[in-house]
Amino acid sequence: MARKINYDGWSKEELIKELRRIKETKYGLVWHRDLPEEKIDTLINPDARTPNEMFPNEMAGKPFPILKETITKEVNGDKGKPVNLLIEGDNYHSLAVLNFTHHESIDFIYIDPPYNTGARDWTYNNNYVDNTDPFRHSKWLSLMYKRLKLAKNLLKEEGVICVTIDDNELAPLWMLMNEVFDEFSHLGTVVIRNNPKGRMTARKVSLIHEYALFFGKSPLSIIKKLPVAPEDKTHNYIKDKDGTWYLPVNLRKQGVDSNAINRKGKLSDRYYPIYFDPKTQNLSTKKKYKVEILPIDQRGEKRIWRRSKNAIDEMYKNGDLWAKKTNGGYQVYFKFRGGLEGQMPKSIWYDAKFSASEYGTQILDSIMGARETFQYPKSPHAVKDCILAGTNKKDAVILDFFAGSGTTGHAVLELNKEDSGNRQFILCTNNENNICTDVCYPRLKKVIKGYKKTKNENMAGLGGNLKYYVCDFVEAEPTDRNKRKLVSESTEMLCIRENAFELVQDENNFKIFKNSNKYLGIIFYEEAIGDFKKAIKKIKGRFNTYVFSLGDDPHEKQFADVKSKVTLCAIPEVILKVYREIFK
Repeated sequence: MARKINYDGWSKEELIKELRRIKETKYGLVWHRDLPEEKIDTLINPDARTPNEMFPNEMAGKPFPILKETITKEVNGDKGKPVNLLIEGDNYHSLAVLNFTHHESIDFIYIDPPYNTGARDWTYNNNYVDNTDPFRHSKWLSLMYKRLKLAKNLLKEEGVICVTIDDNELAPLWMLMNEVFDEFSHLGTVVIRNNPKGRMTARKVSLIHEYALFFGKSPLSIIKKLPVAPEDKTHNYIKDKDGTWYLPVNLRKQGVDSNAINRKGKLSDRYYPIYFDPKTQNLSTKKKYKVEILPIDQRGEKRIWRRSKNAIDEMYKNGDLWAKKTNGGYQVYFKFRGGLEGQMPKSIWYDAKFSASEYGTQILDSIMGARETFQYPKSPHAVKDCILAGTNKKDAVILDFFAGSGTTGHAVLELNKEDSGNRQFILCTNNENNICTDVCYPRLKKVIKGYKKTKNENMAGLGGNLKYYVCDFVEAEPTDRNKRKLVSESTEMLCIRENAFELVQDENNFKIFKNSNKYLGIIFYEEAIGDFKKAIKKIKGRFNTYVFSLGDDPHEKQFADVKSKVTLCAIPEVILKVYREIFK
């Protein structure tokens, strides 16, 4: 039963705000996000924007998150390939950092958040939430709302997000997604048979499925076709001598626009005879042979051929055309080589490969060499199909901010291996129960470098590169000292933003990094501008240059003599603009 609200002790301002909220409420999702904190025990801020959750390692004064790289955990597998990122820390803070480094830069987001089943498997304000908590649904929605709002900023205009969930929060999540992304941006919901054996319960239907909700950032977002192997097609594709696949298709057109006589009674130029010699099996559009084949169907209706005369003769020369005797007389067939580019995803995925209880657990156990390393890991096959449904770009940037055991990263690496892609993944996860350090990171390292399975079978590495970061904090009060501190700790964030990780020059007061022919310059003190300019004059290429400034002036006048080589930006102001909006 819903808890009745007692308004007796509310102030005039609180009552006005509540009245406005009620009047402005439209069809959609309503939960306790708007109630004053002292009135209920949910610890949700009234304006639902200021993060009121408390996290480990925070300092006083609403600290700002930064990233620190753990160099010893870097994995180098393919020079020249994208650098994948693993961020250890609360995902709200990771998303705040990504709002600076990856604003509108992500192609696809896949997340598998806690399902809020009532089990003690997730925390809010550092306390486990179970089915005895009367506000567990509000806490879950508050957790998701704040993160989805930040995540939306990261998607490109054509970007897509996929959230997997089960029955416990399906309805609230769907309405929350409608609110954050707009109901018209709903691209579809897929039912995935992830547990064929079923999850037994005392009173309810045994569950064998979960849901994947797809939403787009804008009207430009669309669901993509999934690739289909020829042998998996429902019709009978045949493997040709050269290794390609084709489908035998009748050259006579059927259905829409197949009538040989138009509305004005004129005969189409696609209605013509094809001549055939049964002895030699030769075909021609010229009158060389006795048998004449016309595109007339079983009912005697005149149809048209699918191709012109010139195309017919060329197809025959290439061995792509033949005649066959049927009950309806001779028919002409050709090798249709299309239709293998894929098909639109269906709303139910029931293949055994999507089973988390089988493929997910078995694959993770075979990599880690131990059971119970992580409960309910996703099947990489299910994640791969979700990715392919969301983006067909082989250089897509893919984010998972509930990374868990790292299945999304594994899936991306497998896709790159399968189609020679250059996709990049960004994974964010906390380290609760050492999930990041003991499961997610070792798994990614093994699948990149190669590993030995539990049965002593050597598995070749999938290749790739990985950098490991940990969320840390600097104080947020706008003092000169704190601004200096934020800049001194911003190197990793700037390298990620510019995708430049190769250190070219390392000085006390400035650094230069490189990625291909692009350079990143970071100047920590105004006094180092002169030395920095001397250094870049010796290097060919342009520099995206971040210069320390107490305001938003990047000291343009001092760069007048090298303005053709530099694009200037003032730090920390460029970072603070993002954080001020997030941490209002």
